[in-house]
Amino acid sequence: MIVKNLRKKLLVFGFMLHLPFAFSINNKALSFTSHTTEKTELSVLENLYEKLELSNKGLSSEAFEHAIKGFLVLKEKGEFLNNKILSIVDFTKPSTQKRLYVIDLENEKVLFNTYVSHGRGSGQKMAETFSNIPESFQSSLGFYETKGTYEGKNGYSMKLCGLEKGFNNKAEDRAIVMHGADYVSEKFIRSTGYLGRSWGCPALPQELNKPVIEKIKGGTCFFIYSHNNNYLSKSKIINA
Repeated sequence: MIVKNLRKKLLVFGFMLHLPFAFSINNKALSFTSHTTEKTELSVLENLYEKLELSNKGLSSEAFEHAIKGFLVLKEKGEFLNNKILSIVDFTKPSTQKRLYVIDLENEKVLFNTYVSHGRGSGQKMAETFSNIPESFQSSLGFYETKGTYEGKNGYSMKLCGLEKGFNNKAEDRAIVMHGADYVSEKFIRSTGYLGRSWGCPALPQELNKPVIEKIKGGTCFFIYSHNNNYLSKSKIINA
């Protein structure tokens, strides 16, 4: 009887002794699975650049890569209500090129590729300087969340919430919104040699303004990029 009891105690002790090890293995497996899933998602999204022939459409590879990595960082934090759509403005390109890309990540399609303005304080044909300061009339780089719509002095418009302190978090105070404008057109480009400029807003062609806004409004990721050293070195999202 004593031997049986002792044997039971030893078995229980042995089981308890191995519990931490078992939990450790399970935790490592869980961590590995999570990390693998993240890497797989990043790999799948990065492959979209070639699959959608975005290089042929004029989107720089660095703009796309930073957009994808930042999008995944913000998605992990639950910043967006809708993770299916990613919009990229590539200010490494002149305003005479179609530099707005609206990408359906779920169905792997480019929904829109069109012209978009930069702020008149940022430059003429190229957007070269950027600011978060009110009355600067400059564009602001970084990641935004799209918000609701309204009818304003520029017609149908969509609010933008800047997610990067020091770079675009004053967007709402500056009334930086998406709207349509007559000066965003090929006719304007032919007459001046460059696209018309806004007070800092990413303005669109009038005929595409509402269709684009309807697709990206209400909590999607909107990213404005330029190879600006200050932004690239100090953005907490880019460098996460």
